[in-house]
Amino acid sequence: MSKVAVVTGGSKGIGLATVSRLIDDGYIVYNLDISHSDVGHFIDCDVSNVDAVGNVIANLGQQHQSIDVIVSNAGRHLSANIENTSEQMLDELFSLNVKGAFSLIKHALPFMKQNGGAIVLVASDQALIGKRNSFAYNLSKAALASMARTTALDYAEYNIRANAVCPGTIETPLYHAAIDSYCEKSGANKAEVHAEEEALQPLNRLGQATEVADYIGFLVSDKATFITGSLQVIDGGYTAQ
Repeated sequence: MSKVAVVTGGSKGIGLATVSRLIDDGYIVYNLDISHSDVGHFIDCDVSNVDAVGNVIANLGQQHQSIDVIVSNAGRHLSANIENTSEQMLDELFSLNVKGAFSLIKHALPFMKQNGGAIVLVASDQALIGKRNSFAYNLSKAALASMARTTALDYAEYNIRANAVCPGTIETPLYHAAIDSYCEKSGANKAEVHAEEEALQPLNRLGQATEVADYIGFLVSDKATFITGSLQVIDGGYTAQ
């Protein structure tokens, strides 16, 4: 019987690559997103809505009797320091980046306890280091790292593993949207900004979504059964500098 995986934000970027990777690995994959995708089983769901996520997960759990893998990937970026971050901006970012992960894990765990399973939260290198003009985003990714660690300890007795992947600068639609926004505000040339971002990486290039997806595929597989509560960095060496 095929195992069941649920991915949030699986219509673009790292999420889409992860859905594709898990399908290739034989999983039945459900994608919870507000943007439609023909890859995997798409479910229109705003993951910042705790009740909506709960209803979706309950239906899937009852349908399949278990959930084996969850990947909390949905999130967005916010470029601002603390003075330029309003309460509303902070609430909206945390509702998606943090509360979205909270609701997914909370509602999926009852369907994972019987057979065990694997949880991966897509955090960021910003769970480990600080970056300028990234107050709320940085804070949200640090929260995901903490969520992975505490969940790993609380549910190890059920053979449920929880880890966070911490990607560096990955070339995704989210990356391009952030660069476009910066260029629009500053008047900078996008090609030059992109080249500067590449030059900041020890490997002299940006990471690709498929590389992160392959890492996630490994973490949820039987090859990683002794890995839990960890922050797995995939950043081309950026945080080693």
